[in-house]
Amino acid sequence: MDRSDPIRGGGAAIKELSARAATSVADPPSWTTRAKPKGIARVPTHAVRPPEERRTYARAKLSLPLRVKRIAGQKERVSELLRTANISSSGVLFQCPKRIEPGTPIEIEVCLVDRPFGRGTVRMKTEAHIVRAEPSERPGWHNLAATFDDITFQREEPLPSRFERV
Repeated sequence: MDRSDPIRGGGAAIKELSARAATSVADPPSWTTRAKPKGIARVPTHAVRPPEERRTYARAKLSLPLRVKRIAGQKERVSELLRTANISSSGVLFQCPKRIEPGTPIEIEVCLVDRPFGRGTVRMKTEAHIVRAEPSERPGWHNLAATFDDITFQREEPLPSRFERV
């Protein structure tokens, strides 16, 4: 029986393991020796979107009250209350009974926050233009996508003095 101390007597085994580890670190893995693709050498994975997503800004699926105030500069006589299907910082998708051709400028108002008695109500008034018009599942209605050109916010109560600029 070999009663040698494993720490003292196992020196050869330790040297063999460290030699194996050194060669595996020094030798490049086989996958790095393949031909590298042309173009971008390295893309961070957090910056890559799914291929079917073409939007720059994420859309929120919110049903907010919306009114079309003007179409091509003409004031709408009947300002029907519509609802948003989704909205982002750059545009909105909504259903409308009237088809509006892509490229047409519109003025819309979206109620972002609605409080009783108007205290704290926030409305977004924006000039926009239609970028897409498609038939809706609802007969006689159209899905309209608009991109915002100019946005202003209207609050129904004055800002507290701590938020006002001096």
